[in-house]
Amino acid sequence: MEGKKFRMPTAYTILFLLIILVAIATWFIPAGTYDYVDGVPVAGTYHATAASPQGVSAVLKAAFSGFYDAVDVCVFILMVGGFLGVVMKTGAVDAGVARIIQRLGGREKWLIPILMLLFGLGGTTYGMWEETMAFYPLLIPVFLAAGYDAVVGISVILLGAGAGIISSTVNPFATGIASGFAGVSLGEGILLRALQWVVFESAAIWYVMAYAARVKKNPSRSVVGVGAGKIQVSMESTAPFTPRRKAIMTVFTLVFLIMVYAVIPFDEMGLALPVLGWWFPELSALFLVGGILIGLMDRMAESEIAETFVAGCADLLGVALIIGISRGITVLMNDGGITDTILHWGEDVLSGAGPVSFVLLVYLIYLPLTVLIPSSSGLATLSVPVMAPLGRFAGVGGDLVVTAFQSASGLVNIITPTAAVVMGALALGHVPYDRWVKYVWKLILYFLLLTMVFLVAGVLLG
Repeated sequence: MEGKKFRMPTAYTILFLLIILVAIATWFIPAGTYDYVDGVPVAGTYHATAASPQGVSAVLKAAFSGFYDAVDVCVFILMVGGFLGVVMKTGAVDAGVARIIQRLGGREKWLIPILMLLFGLGGTTYGMWEETMAFYPLLIPVFLAAGYDAVVGISVILLGAGAGIISSTVNPFATGIASGFAGVSLGEGILLRALQWVVFESAAIWYVMAYAARVKKNPSRSVVGVGAGKIQVSMESTAPFTPRRKAIMTVFTLVFLIMVYAVIPFDEMGLALPVLGWWFPELSALFLVGGILIGLMDRMAESEIAETFVAGCADLLGVALIIGISRGITVLMNDGGITDTILHWGEDVLSGAGPVSFVLLVYLIYLPLTVLIPSSSGLATLSVPVMAPLGRFAGVGGDLVVTAFQSASGLVNIITPTAAVVMGALALGHVPYDRWVKYVWKLILYFLLLTMVFLVAGVLLG
């Protein structure tokens, strides 16, 4: 009898295994905490606390606690699913995608750099990340219809925005928060980060275009197989792009444009534009209203709109669950009292290091920290008040500590299974996690080495 071939576990199993490992760690890693002032840890105040090992009950409840903690994101994902369900029922997306592919006439590859630059600008300026979840069901079928695989569609969004996040220039959710805790202005170090963005975005575009060209030429070179994806688009029997469908696609596009505009903090970026300040509750309402409006435009009955919307929500329920489960890992660490202990170990390693050694060690320490705490704003709040004072003793400016933090956080969050966006995007594209790692590891290595070069240059030129 032939032995069974190993198959990579699903995203759910990977995340539950990580929850179990973190729970086991709480039995061996000493519990401790820093003193906090207004929710911010004070460097040098770490002290041991009573152990709080997490048992079987905590493991079983971690996913649900994470779901409660991330309920705003999860509801947003469900509303996007309902919205897309209604839009897909109208046939407007199939007809619109077919029209785009026909007009491109073999030049589909230029969609890759154009879209990646747009997502990269969103990433570097206002930290476009969780919001990208709305674009995967939209763009994956476009690239499938163009003869690529689901990995190309995912990469355009994930790596485009990810390269921007790594080299955030004025991103208020990473650079802004971290700069505030480091005691430096948002403008300090911006030239280095802007150059980093040009280099990283260019590298990401080159990487994706090279892979896409190989897949287009020889589909067998795809890491998942051409046609694998959540939403399929048939180019053989496409519905006509009628005036009604054009109107629907106009509203469809407008909903996404409103979403992007509504979350950009123009005031924190120094731009004199009205700030809406929307986040997931408002965005969820936007997609709900958009779905109802499009259903009415297509002359659907009330019952049909409701049933189609709920069915669309069900399509993305698995993605919402993955996001909740991944958040449970952080909840378990905090409940076990080991988050501050791990940070304190990093503080001990950094003490007494020289400028170059310090900045490289900070970067390397942030890599595992980000796996455990994927939230960039949460990690900044927890760690930068500890790291920045150590940097001053080592002769390293706060701006370089910020750059090391955000570069590590952004890099890890395009590959770690604890990142909800990564696991959600892969679930939408039906791309196994091990195939994503196989595809992206070389780019991760390029980014890792390039970041270290930038950080050393920042020390030497500072």
